[in-house]
Amino acid sequence: MTQDEVLDIFKSCDALLEGHFILSSGLRSPVFLQKARVFMHPQKAETLCKALAAKIRAEGYGGISQVVSPAVGGIIPGYEAARHLGVPAIFTERVNGVFELRRSFTVQPGEKVIVVEDIVSTGLSIRECIDCIKALGADVVAAACIVDRSGGEADIGVPLVALTRYKVPAYAPDDLPPELAAIPAVKPGSRGLQ
Repeated sequence: MTQDEVLDIFKSCDALLEGHFILSSGLRSPVFLQKARVFMHPQKAETLCKALAAKIRAEGYGGISQVVSPAVGGIIPGYEAARHLGVPAIFTERVNGVFELRRSFTVQPGEKVIVVEDIVSTGLSIRECIDCIKALGADVVAAACIVDRSGGEADIGVPLVALTRYKVPAYAPDDLPPELAAIPAVKPGSRGLQ
């Protein structure tokens, strides 16, 4: 699936937004990918995640026993990718600010898993999820996402399979270009960082 095909799906769902956005990392951006608007359409989510699963296999990571995702954003793409990989899907949740496995989810020492996320910007959530799973003894062979908006710059500690890489500018709040500073900022994401 090409970058244009992925972005066309986001555009068709009014999910590629332009303005002044506060990202979950606290950085500011003129572009926001509102993946929830895509995931509300099961057929479109399936199209993206089926293509992601095919890319995971093509890059040599198909021999995993399960998919692990960070809640909340990674749950749907993790489930759908796992469905197309033919393995179970589980997710981590924040407890007192730290990712944990709950709901009787487990990983075994040495078990080969892949972490699937929706969108990677700085890689913080995916790194925290990987750290949680590695601390439990599993082997995180790679991670995967629908969109890597860092353009390949986010260091997550394992190889990252991205359905597409779409470099979007992001700025520190005190280092905004004038055209962005002139627009009121909105926070459309789900994480409670400022």
